[in-house]
Amino acid sequence: MSQPFAEIARGIPKASEPTDAAAPEREDQECPKMTPQEFRTYNRLAEHMDMFHENFRRTWNLLYGACEAGKRPQGMSIRTFLAAGDDFCHHLTIHHTIEEQHIFPVLAKKMPAFRKELELLDQHKQIHHGIEKLEEYIAGVRSGQRDLVYGDLKAVLETFGKVLWTHLDQEVHELRAENMKKHWTPEEIRRIPM
Repeated sequence: MSQPFAEIARGIPKASEPTDAAAPEREDQECPKMTPQEFRTYNRLAEHMDMFHENFRRTWNLLYGACEAGKRPQGMSIRTFLAAGDDFCHHLTIHHTIEEQHIFPVLAKKMPAFRKELELLDQHKQIHHGIEKLEEYIAGVRSGQRDLVYGDLKAVLETFGKVLWTHLDQEVHELRAENMKKHWTPEEIRRIPM
């Protein structure tokens, strides 16, 4: 499959390519060197979050890749393809709801990036505006009110694709071990719900 999303976000790795988002940043001199055990403790949230985000990246690549190819992946029925889109919308909505209600309020106590008025929550709003359009498009195809036109679906995905991919990487970056160590003790990290 050609690199999905290349036209609107150059340099974003495909889901099969590793990202550096959860890896330690060597240029960060403010944080003392950590033992491997400390790194695992402090990086737990980044790794856990990236696992969920990887699933969103994979499904996005499936949907967007079909749009670029002008056809569904071989052997995938239209019903299964639309279900993948529905699942993407549903799971991303649940994921963001859990973050906003249970995780971000805890992180916001010590980390400005997770406070309500800041960028990550604004990104959630932008993403969900696009998710609503995608749900509406899929519902129209399912009901027979419209045909599945890959160019139209691609246009819907592109309304929120760039902010989604930025958000998936930025959120994990905020949770990396070096950043978490600046704000939390190991005991506090273990109590953060995730």
